[in-house]
Amino acid sequence: MKLKSDYDAVVIGAGPAGCLFARTAAGKGLDVLVIEKKKDLGTPVRCGEGLDVKYFKEFDLPRVPGAQPFEINGAVLYGPKKQKIVLRTGMTKGFVLERKIFDKHLAIQAIRAGAHFLPKTIVTGLIKDGGKIAGVKAIREGVELEFRAPLVISAEGMEAKIAREAGFPALASLYDTDTCYEYEMANVECEDLIEIYFGNEFAPRGYAWVFPKGKDVANVGIGVGCATGANPKEFLERFIAGDRRFDAAEPIEVKGGLISVGAPIREFVKDNFMVIGTSAHQVDPVHGGGIGLAVEAGFIAGNVAVEAVEQKNFSKEFLAKYEREWRAREDDKLEKRLKLRHVMEKLSDDDLNHVFNEINDSDVDALLRGEYKGIVAKILLKRPSLLKVVSALL
Repeated sequence: MKLKSDYDAVVIGAGPAGCLFARTAAGKGLDVLVIEKKKDLGTPVRCGEGLDVKYFKEFDLPRVPGAQPFEINGAVLYGPKKQKIVLRTGMTKGFVLERKIFDKHLAIQAIRAGAHFLPKTIVTGLIKDGGKIAGVKAIREGVELEFRAPLVISAEGMEAKIAREAGFPALASLYDTDTCYEYEMANVECEDLIEIYFGNEFAPRGYAWVFPKGKDVANVGIGVGCATGANPKEFLERFIAGDRRFDAAEPIEVKGGLISVGAPIREFVKDNFMVIGTSAHQVDPVHGGGIGLAVEAGFIAGNVAVEAVEQKNFSKEFLAKYEREWRAREDDKLEKRLKLRHVMEKLSDDDLNHVFNEINDSDVDALLRGEYKGIVAKILLKRPSLLKVVSALL
């Protein structure tokens, strides 16, 4: 591995967003360096590892043995009293990933496209020339390094330390952050459906999940709102103890961390700087999933970076083309999902039981598409007292 001091673009973080940026930009001729602080890609895992099948098709994501250990053909949603709604639509089909394998193969794709990777290296700050961002400072095994580039990309994840140094917002508020705790468990009875459990008894201002990864292996986890003060590990242990399926199951891996469940940050670009993926809070506000949105952001930003290098224009105004394109694809959907999340948070378990008793799989499909009026009318017909809460969806 031969290191240079100058590149067209330096990417901080080798997750899905950073790797897709690198693969896209390097594949079109850019000299790209990806710096990753961890020695192993794909760790730590903070989510259920699910990814919609559409992203594999649109972005040519790696389909290799072990990276997608289990195909998902639907979902089961449970209410507080274990009422269930089964979904088997295109929007609920995909894969539960093995991130340690999947992320490495994303990196392999990027390297084959011509990108350079530097793991186990910490970016410590920005290089500035006359106040303008001109690269990054880093440290690797005690050795200080500098890499200059007219374009720096933050794909750092939730912490986004360098993005904050560049002037982007601080961490999401506690209200817009969930804390998660998850076991990967063996000897669990699994179908080809993900399971999601709603209700404050399961997870205050969040949900519990079972994401199958094989015939008898699953990610079993809990996400709770940070602002509630709830301990996700305690709720997970209670959830597992309350389901006889887990009586003979044992954990083989422990995962967890913070995830953003709010809106994306206000702007994604500044002069010579782009923010992509979880660094930009590009996540679904309902379930906190962000792999697909990160892949999409990396791809779009990578193409805009190619144009920026070709035209030697790294201004905020030029780079904003990435932001406009991503928002045109996702903003309307995410705004509706954020409204849905805010409504769900205000519902008591009794209210949620009413909702689950009144709606069916077709109604949930409509919710996923952002079509709320019919469902609101159905809910209010027998419980008009919820008008003030659910009217936010109209």
